[in-house]
Amino acid sequence: MGFRSFLEQLRQNGELTRISREVSTEYEMAGVIEALGERPVLFENVKESSIPVVAGLVSSKELIARALGIKRDELLYRLSAALENPVPPETVEKGECQEVIESDVDLTKLPIMRYTEKDGGKYIASAVSIIRDPEFNARNMCFHRLMLLDKRRFVARIVENRGTDSALQKAGGELDIAICIGNSTALLLAAATTLPMGIDELGMANALEKMELVKCKTIDLEVPKDCEIVLEGRITKEKAPEGPFLDLTGIVDRVRQQPIIEIKCVTHRKQPIYQTILAGRNEHKFLMGMPKEPTIFNAVNKVCECKDVYITPGGCSWLHAVVQIRKRNPDDGRKAIEAAFEGHKSLKHCVVVDDDVNIYDSNDVEWAIATRFQADKNTVILSNQPGSSLDPSGDLTEGKKATTSKAGLDATIPLTATGKGFKKEGYRKVDLNKYL
Repeated sequence: MGFRSFLEQLRQNGELTRISREVSTEYEMAGVIEALGERPVLFENVKESSIPVVAGLVSSKELIARALGIKRDELLYRLSAALENPVPPETVEKGECQEVIESDVDLTKLPIMRYTEKDGGKYIASAVSIIRDPEFNARNMCFHRLMLLDKRRFVARIVENRGTDSALQKAGGELDIAICIGNSTALLLAAATTLPMGIDELGMANALEKMELVKCKTIDLEVPKDCEIVLEGRITKEKAPEGPFLDLTGIVDRVRQQPIIEIKCVTHRKQPIYQTILAGRNEHKFLMGMPKEPTIFNAVNKVCECKDVYITPGGCSWLHAVVQIRKRNPDDGRKAIEAAFEGHKSLKHCVVVDDDVNIYDSNDVEWAIATRFQADKNTVILSNQPGSSLDPSGDLTEGKKATTSKAGLDATIPLTATGKGFKKEGYRKVDLNKYL
């Protein structure tokens, strides 16, 4: 369901915490969100802005599933299907996101937050950015953290050799961009998912949940018609220092020279709601890591039968994965490891287990490693691999793509095992009501 519809459902169910007391965007709001455990919250009285702020809408898999109208255990399959079968959305004439049009841009009117005392400035961490790749003429969506410079400009963290950076290089260093704030869960998930080059990523969002688009007022791009706020602008060749800011690992990221975005026009609903997330916390982790589960799932299913995938919180919801397979051939575990690394290029460590292991229980996964894994026989080690700039232990030399070493652990039962007990023995099931 849409952003507003889900917010209303939470309100009716008594699951939305409403705070009427004045709260500042300077550190205080972030502190309240964390103190609430990131459960859904609406700040009705923001000190620095007339626009209310909501947070916590994607802070658990249960909330994400409900927003899509499905059960939690259906998430992986729903995402996988949408990833494999995107549906081009229709463009219509009018949209709620353009009820108000402001050509006299003043970004300081937005409730842009300062999260920690180490932040390099005020940041937008929750916006979906839309660009068009000039080679494929396809729209690309992603998240770029945006550090406010002044009334009309941001400096954006644009990761090297990814969608926006590649499109920028093809376009000669400048590119139109639409920045959407206050989005449906379907759009957030699609924006966090990497689709093959040339595939319209708004099609995945539309496959998850039907949505319509409207054309921007000043640039040649389309945006979801029912989002809350749209910033129409252009990525320029000019650069400025960006950072420091918390990254996905919860560690403060370093300062880099990054592109400046100039905003030409702001459109929004008549009474917009600003959506925020906490960097390095649950919402950030779910939006980053969970969309990689179906890409691993689809890749592994090409080489063996994959049952489930879990990007683990302990691995920063980005660097570690547990893959559950139904093993039919002796080398299925090794094939699954190789496919998992192909399905998620930033993955650093992967554990493959049988389908009797609960991948959401770290104790059960560790038990499989303890009882089914031999380091000299079942380890896949890959050196000098493409890595993640989020991994501080990798090679993060300035001016080159991050590299790392990777390891895969095949903790599945050997098919040749005979006479050895690899399965847990259970006790007789009883009805406690007969005894208590």
